[in-house]
Formats: sequence, structure tokens, C-alpha cells
Amino acid sequence: MVGPLSVIGTCPYKKEIMKHLKIDICKSGQDKPERTVTMPLTSLHIALKLLPKKIKATFEKEEIDLSQCSELVKEKDVKGTLIEIGNPNEKIVISIEER
Repeated sequence: MVGPLSVIGTCPYKKEIMKHLKIDICKSGQDKPERTVTMPLTSLHIALKLLPKKIKATFEKEEIDLSQCSELVKEKDVKGTLIEIGNPNEKIVISIEER
């Protein structure tokens, strides 16, 4: 007998895989990120407005314009590391992840 409780834990809808912009900021000489920021590409224009000032200052210092990354949502095969930027104090890794 099939009742309403028999469908708990199942979902009739296919889960959509979303692309996320991931930014890792590591101190010099360390592999583990000191800070990590992950934002969905589909709402990047809003997420960029919510970034903490300290994170924004890091990008401004390195002259990184993340607003252009919103175009990547249209690209189907783009994933993985886009760029690594390093200086004597820190390393910034910008990548695309699918979740």
C-alpha cells in the first residue's frame, strides 16, 4: 500500500547544477585559504554588493574586476581555476565550481 509517507526523501524534480565563483585568499606560503568567498554566478551582480569591505579592498588593490565574471554563466564548459594572483603577502585563486 502506498501512502503519503512513502514518498518522503524523494523529489520528482531534477536537481539543477549551478556554477559558483569561488575566491580563495591564502597567506604567503600556506595552501589552506585564510578566507574563502563563494557566490552563485547567476546572482553575481547582487552578491558583489554584499562582499565585506576588507575583501573588496583586496580586489581593488590587485585591480580585479569580478563584475565581468557574470558572463561566465553562459559558458557551459568553463570550470576550474581561472587565475592565480600572488604577491609576497598573499595569493588569490579565482575559480568556477559546479554544485
